[in-house]
Amino acid sequence: MPLHHPHPDAPTGDGSPAPGRLDDLVAFGPAGTIERRRGAVARLRSATATSAGGIVVRIEGDRPSLVAGLRRRDGDRHGGTWTLPKGTPNAGETVEETAVREVEEETGLRVRILAPLPSIEYTFVQGGTRIHKTVHYFLMEPVGGDLDRHDHEFQRVRWVRFEDARSLLTFDTERNLVETAAGALRASGDPGSLPTLNPGATAG
Repeated sequence: MPLHHPHPDAPTGDGSPAPGRLDDLVAFGPAGTIERRRGAVARLRSATATSAGGIVVRIEGDRPSLVAGLRRRDGDRHGGTWTLPKGTPNAGETVEETAVREVEEETGLRVRILAPLPSIEYTFVQGGTRIHKTVHYFLMEPVGGDLDRHDHEFQRVRWVRFEDARSLLTFDTERNLVETAAGALRASGDPGSLPTLNPGATAG
């Protein structure tokens, strides 16, 4: 009767590897010796990334709305994600320039910055690299353009009331950021004279 090995990475009693665990990293040689396979990666590389975007706001009857977009990727099984417009910088751009350009491209609107908002930070793994990403956000207002002119990054773009954004937006960090923006709007009473928020803070 084979012995029970409580550790999931331990070899089985007949010298074969535990299924689905170490077999992709090591090979078991004679007498149960372990040989590391060539090309096995023991740890992930690390990198940083930056992008910038905005919360575009309009006021109708004292009720603020913002712009959100539906982003779909190949193989997406969840119907896509509703998110705020954002994107990566071109060479030589400031974060403000990136935010304005990306928001205009993704929404079809022409916008101007009213005030900085807290940034969002998160980590994900892509292509064997662990990436720490910082997204800089700004509160914006539309000065022209049309949502029908949005680019291919979003499948759909729409205005949504602030009170409805929590149920529409996919990510908690963006929902928290919208609440921060709503608080700034309430405090100012006038989106054209918003107080400057601390851009070094993080949302969520």
